[in-house]
Amino acid sequence: MEEKLKQKPSDCIKVVIFGPESTGKTTLSRHLARYYNSVWVPEYAREYLQNKWNNERKTCQQEDLLPIAIGQMKLENELAQKTDSVLICDTDLLETKVYSEVYYSGTCDPLLDKYAKVNTYDLYFLTYIDVPWEADDLRDRPNNREEMFNEFEDALVEHNRSYVILKGGKKERLEQAVKHINKLLKKRK
Repeated sequence: MEEKLKQKPSDCIKVVIFGPESTGKTTLSRHLARYYNSVWVPEYAREYLQNKWNNERKTCQQEDLLPIAIGQMKLENELAQKTDSVLICDTDLLETKVYSEVYYSGTCDPLLDKYAKVNTYDLYFLTYIDVPWEADDLRDRPNNREEMFNEFEDALVEHNRSYVILKGGKKERLEQAVKHINKLLKKRK
């Protein structure tokens, strides 16, 4: 089981788009991958939970989080082998850990907790809550956006992750992200 949560070695810079639901993470991930002619790792939880909702009309339960984490790392490890420049991750295990702790009274599966801490990334982009809320089958906290944003920022600080807060519209966020990724690429040369 632990092997399935480990990052495999890769030659790319790994960037995580991180933050509360409905803050433009997927849109930004797609735009960054297109900009860098690279690949992006979609959020596995969306597919997993949408299928669960469609088939059972059930929402996320605590026992879903470990399979979600395993699916996320499987995608990340596969797609990291398809680029040697930048891998854009539309979430990571730390995000899953934050949701676990917020939704399930501060608890997190010990394996998820361990790999949320040991898997590493070059930079996090924390998406701010200044974009309009978009409802869907899975989103459920339109009135707790600031609280959720603070939970995500606290996790980045607590785990000493390098991050930049992205604010503004799609264009502004893309420009800010590109500026920071380009700095990482320059250092790498």
